[in-house]
Amino acid sequence: MKVAVAGGTGVVGRRVVEELTRTGHDPVVLSRSSGVDLTTGAGLDAALDGCEAVIDVSNSPEWGRAEAERFFTEATGNLLDASVRAGVRHLVLLSIVGVDEVDLDYYFAKRHQEALVSGGPAPWTVLRATQFFEFPSQVLAGATGPVAQVPAMLSQPVSTAEVAARLVELAEGGPQGFSLPIAGPERLRLVDMARQLVARRGDDLRVEEAGEGPDGLATGGLTPQGEYTEGKVTFAEYLESVRP
Repeated sequence: MKVAVAGGTGVVGRRVVEELTRTGHDPVVLSRSSGVDLTTGAGLDAALDGCEAVIDVSNSPEWGRAEAERFFTEATGNLLDASVRAGVRHLVLLSIVGVDEVDLDYYFAKRHQEALVSGGPAPWTVLRATQFFEFPSQVLAGATGPVAQVPAMLSQPVSTAEVAARLVELAEGGPQGFSLPIAGPERLRLVDMARQLVARRGDDLRVEEAGEGPDGLATGGLTPQGEYTEGKVTFAEYLESVRP
């Protein structure tokens, strides 16, 4: 079937496009480079023509609460309205495990996006996932100098390929509302993952754990608390794919 991917050029989006192609579907990437602007709605109607499902893995370019909420209000609202006009039978949204437990600015915005989808006009499913294996690299990307401080955080990281496969599987079926979340097979502290990544890359960077942030961040608020789908790939296996 023809499936639109909002955010199809991002870290997860590229994996979703690959998985759709591998499983015989026809992916349509919704991005400015393909002539679609989610925040204005430009190009959406033409891009969604003939699509049976939409997978939304888009991200706000800004992480502040007000800016991110504004992005999702515009982008998600436009995507929902255009999906209804196109007769899309199922919209699948990627969200974050613990988004309603830990009070980070971006998480408030993701809660807002979830509310838009769950209260919107299109048949929907929300899949919450834990942090991806790429997360430590993203945190360290802003480091300057010989020492990098990372948040005190307990996570249960998951493979982007496994998240993508689950998103495609959900899109193939009917709307579920909030589906079982997905998480990796082991709980790890962010500081330990960052140190393993630095060692793998052969960097001289010293990684230290910063003080505690919002309630729950350091104690497992971003890990699944009930039943969930467990990925099989470990962080150590992911590191083998990282170029030294």
